[in-house]
Amino acid sequence: MSETIKAIQTQLKTILPDDERLLVWRQDSRVGVQKAIQSWQKNQDRMAEKHDAFLHRFDIESQYWAQGYRNIAGIDEVGRGPLAGPVIAAAVILPHHFNVLDVIDSKQLSAKKREDLYEKIMTQALAVGIGEVDANIIDDINIYEAARMAMTIAVSKLQLNAEVLLIDAMRLDLDIPQEFLIKGDARSNSIGAASIVAKVTRDRLMTDYGLKYPGYGFERNAGYGTKEHLQAIERKGITPIHRKTFAPIKDMQSSIAKSPRD
Repeated sequence: MSETIKAIQTQLKTILPDDERLLVWRQDSRVGVQKAIQSWQKNQDRMAEKHDAFLHRFDIESQYWAQGYRNIAGIDEVGRGPLAGPVIAAAVILPHHFNVLDVIDSKQLSAKKREDLYEKIMTQALAVGIGEVDANIIDDINIYEAARMAMTIAVSKLQLNAEVLLIDAMRLDLDIPQEFLIKGDARSNSIGAASIVAKVTRDRLMTDYGLKYPGYGFERNAGYGTKEHLQAIERKGITPIHRKTFAPIKDMQSSIAKSPRD
């Protein structure tokens, strides 16, 4: 007696391309079976494309690995644009066997997906360093220099000595070979991993600030100038984590009578 279509559909969820059952099912004349096979094949093709793209995002690292370098650190930062909170950078050194295919620029991922990938990256990475520069320093030296400082700190926090730095659109004053990559978080798995680690780290921190300074919506807006956030500034004043040199806060300062206590 032939297997039911439902039974075949269930088996196709875990079957490998070299499984001999595929030869039998491809000869099955039932429309439902053929549709199930077609769906399975489309999924296999998508996974193959994803895998090829993932391997391509290791092209830069592979060139350095081939030259004998082992510890290639991808570096990225988040938090340049918000009105409140620190800028956070991450440096990540991945192993050759790293296999988390969905790692890419954090901006292309949902919050839930970033959280899932963060845990996988932290498990597989050879080393991870985090750099944080707060609002007061941002106000003192400007956001560009603060981002560079955060990246430099992140490199210093790595548990291994980085031999090469792959950096998304910035150069650091470090005596380490560096490669400057435009949109590097979408071109390098190492930078993509760093972007995810930095984003999740900062989002978690801003959620904590949302509890410390309620009413500004930091847990939802990550410090960006949403309507809720701007209205809270007008109503409650600025907090110690606000960037006073950023518009519109700079322009609003004269109308703010007082700031909440830390």
